[in-house]
Amino acid sequence: MSNAKLLLVDDDYQVLESMTDWLCSQGYEVDNARGCDDAVKACQQTTYDLALVDVRLGQDDGFDFLKQAIQRWPSTQVLMMTGYGTGDMAVDAIRAGAFDFLTKPLIDEELLMALERALSQRKVLDENTQLKAELDKHFGMGNIVGQDPRMLRVYEMIESVADTRATVLVTGESGTGKSMIARAIHRRSGRAKGPFVEVACGALPENLLESELFGHVAGAFTGATTDKTGKFLQADGGTIFLDEIGTASPAMQVKLLRVLQELAFEAVGGSKTYNVDVRVILATNEDLAKNVADGSFRQDLYYRINVINIELPSLRERASDVPLLAERFLKETLEDVGRDVAGFSDDAITCLQNHTWPGNVRELQNVVERAVLLGKGPQIEVNDLPLELRTGGNTNSSARFTIGQTLKEALEGPERQIILQVLESNGWNRNATADTLGINRTTLYKKMKRLGLEDGAPLH
Repeated sequence: MSNAKLLLVDDDYQVLESMTDWLCSQGYEVDNARGCDDAVKACQQTTYDLALVDVRLGQDDGFDFLKQAIQRWPSTQVLMMTGYGTGDMAVDAIRAGAFDFLTKPLIDEELLMALERALSQRKVLDENTQLKAELDKHFGMGNIVGQDPRMLRVYEMIESVADTRATVLVTGESGTGKSMIARAIHRRSGRAKGPFVEVACGALPENLLESELFGHVAGAFTGATTDKTGKFLQADGGTIFLDEIGTASPAMQVKLLRVLQELAFEAVGGSKTYNVDVRVILATNEDLAKNVADGSFRQDLYYRINVINIELPSLRERASDVPLLAERFLKETLEDVGRDVAGFSDDAITCLQNHTWPGNVRELQNVVERAVLLGKGPQIEVNDLPLELRTGGNTNSSARFTIGQTLKEALEGPERQIILQVLESNGWNRNATADTLGINRTTLYKKMKRLGLEDGAPLH
């Protein structure tokens, strides 16, 4: 309650003076006004946490101020009071947006409780506003950086489709930010207050993926001891984002086609049909049209999900955005680690722009974070960047054959260097590295173990 700012509005001078003194003694900072005009002027000059307003203000009506306050100063909680109140008047005040309606003569304890409740609600509203700002910062359009014409078209597409029910397919190489685009679409849609549920389809085997998406009933399979709610049901009223959709098996593709067409499904092992109101966004780094041609992806499902296609350019295709992205990641990293770094040297920026970025935006983010953590100077210099960036990718990894070696032994050197390079560019994230190299995670793990790389960095 200490230092909360309160505006007291009453046309009775004696009431105004006595209540002002008493509220100040309770820890409030109090200004007062004797009519609507004075109250409006006060609100134009000062931000108030609370306003305690009499209904009858001489020739003025406290409801007139209430209407203005709701429209112009929504963060101010307004409490109405009167000595001539009726039940209908109280209902009208609450409907008009007042937090509470008090009857004179005011009882000290009841007034304090009402003010405390109003302050508590204002705190919740402020926290929600701050949370929304943080969500917009991390998941909204403001988190998508780029001035390249290709990215400007992406922004236009997001704006055009966000507030529709259309299914969206986001395509692009691994690390280009497909999940970020999906979240931005959700945040700008009418479903923003609903859930956003993300499923990495490629991270789960088929039997577990079906249970993850649709849920299961107890006893549906070995280990299913209780009922489980699936992701589609969790996303009801919001958005579900299916990443790596190109990895779905033929059987799963059939099930997905039905859900997309009917928005209905049954849990694994269950007979009850669930109907959901869900907006579906999908993503892939594969060429689905090619997969349709070779028979690995259903043509009818492809046409069903490819209603709106947002194609993200690779980072090497928009090198002019590299400095903007680097500065953004630098700012975010500095906020996390508490360091003071002035920026990048011109040579460092040139080095960043000359790199081909096989890991795209994700790789750039990892490079910037690494440079901040390992750099010692007042700004990021070329020597703070990974070796493959400084040498243009030439790290002496070419194959060298020595008499007595087998071909497999000779190829281990460059293979190890390539895997090490991609691991470092992806911050030792195994999943991202496997995607970048175009191999599955199991193959990557076996190669890392064989080449002595499994202990190179913490597991992700």
